[in-house]
Amino acid sequence: MALFDLPSFDNHEQVSFFTDEATGLKSIIAIHDTTLGPAVGGCRMWNYASDEEALTDVLRLSRGMTYKNAVAGLKMGGGKSVIIGDARTDKTPELFKAFGRAVHNLGGRYYSAEDVGITTQDIMYANQETPYMAGLEGKSGDPSPFTALGTFLGIKAAVKFQLGKDSLTGIRVAIQGLGHVGYYLCKHLHNAGAKLVVTDLNPESLARVAKEFNATVVGLDEIYSQDVDVYAPCALGATINDQTVHTFKASIIAGCANNQLAEVRHGDILLEKGILYTPDYVINAGGIINVSFESDYCAKKSTEKVEGIYDTLMDIFKTASSRNIQTAHVADQLAREIIAKHKA
Repeated sequence: MALFDLPSFDNHEQVSFFTDEATGLKSIIAIHDTTLGPAVGGCRMWNYASDEEALTDVLRLSRGMTYKNAVAGLKMGGGKSVIIGDARTDKTPELFKAFGRAVHNLGGRYYSAEDVGITTQDIMYANQETPYMAGLEGKSGDPSPFTALGTFLGIKAAVKFQLGKDSLTGIRVAIQGLGHVGYYLCKHLHNAGAKLVVTDLNPESLARVAKEFNATVVGLDEIYSQDVDVYAPCALGATINDQTVHTFKASIIAGCANNQLAEVRHGDILLEKGILYTPDYVINAGGIINVSFESDYCAKKSTEKVEGIYDTLMDIFKTASSRNIQTAHVADQLAREIIAKHKA
């Protein structure tokens, strides 16, 4: 299938493919829109089943970054990169230096940072070859705690709007994915009195969260149908799909994963079922907000801006409810309006 015919292609400004035989690097960098500033978005390392799957992912993720940065009020455009490979076995410093050279070839149109499968140390290796890296140690650093904070506040907003409760005490939350962000989110929720049900591919992560936060562990496919108030997808995207959308018992979906809706129509199904969907790129913007303070870093200012996610979501919920449309449509429209005003 030709690139321009892919459903995920959204008039992207630039899509670049990079290989390096010596290190085994296979990477795709997608720049979606630079109206608001240079494209900024993390790099994901994943063992994709096919090159087309990797391309689809980077196209969807980069578009999401455009909208995420716009709604968060950042002077950044949207971009994303993927490295095809197994993060557990294929990583080397040389691989990430090669990735850094690839990013450098784009001349500052795209800044990368960490995402799934990538650590701050990996980014530091890439930074040896290019200044166009963000989330660096000694500056804004690991964005995961800030992504988790924003997601936690987003869950609080959703619970307030949907259930009319100011407290999370006794609120049941099913969390799918216990990576860096998922772990920190569990900590916030546990400290707030929520009851946790969790799943993950990694048994060590499950054991840790079960022990530290008294979480109940369930199977990978069991997480969708748990009798909970909130389903929090915190792994990969598209977990709201034809197979899962009719199994949810939760009245709220709010998590930090990107591209949670497999298709737009799944958001309409959630609306029909009375389930409040918290737009992914709004609730999970805490990490990129923290990165936006990179040049003159201040954790206090970053935290204050992340806290604004609560009010942004409440406005989106209210608008969607008054118009009886899905929340994702409201968020998309808001992002487009911000970009259009900048072009005018």
